[in-house]
Amino acid sequence: MAITTWEYATVPLIIHATKAILDQWGADGWELVNVIQGPDAGLVAYLKRPKDA
Repeated sequence: MAITTWEYATVPLIIHATKAILDQWGADGWELVNVIQGPDAGLVAYLKRPKDA
């Protein structure tokens, strides 16, 4: 049984372009894991996708 390994990305979200940003990353195979308040009061998205073997 193969174990899935992941790569991760953090992406700052611009409030008026959030959907477009997430759609673009999703089209590249990234899955949204979480969105949190960043240190500068902006939003930060955490994404993951399987690493290529």
